[in-house]
Amino acid sequence: MSNSYKELIQHLNPPLGAFRKESAEVMTGFDAMSKAAMTAGVISALDKELIATAIAVSTRCEGCIAYHVRALVRLGATREQINEMLSVAVYMGGGPSLMYAGEVLHAFDEFSTKA
Repeated sequence: MSNSYKELIQHLNPPLGAFRKESAEVMTGFDAMSKAAMTAGVISALDKELIATAIAVSTRCEGCIAYHVRALVRLGATREQINEMLSVAVYMGGGPSLMYAGEVLHAFDEFSTKA
């Protein structure tokens, strides 16, 4: 598991940028799907990011945790909201999700620190 989620994003951005250029049509479609799925509607953008983070926990995706927790911090999520979402994710995913819940809290603390 990552020591720094900020570093993980920095590590992932260059190859994902290259993939974006090399597979522009796929990424255009992915970007359109992402925008359509994550834009606030009946469900707020914050709630959608909480859902995405819960899925990241259940699928054990550290990169997903990094990007979605960063978005949660930018949207003003509270630690209480994070903990409540993680409670559901751990309930649904058991012990392995509990380990990734810890990763979410690590990422939340890191992205919440102004530095």
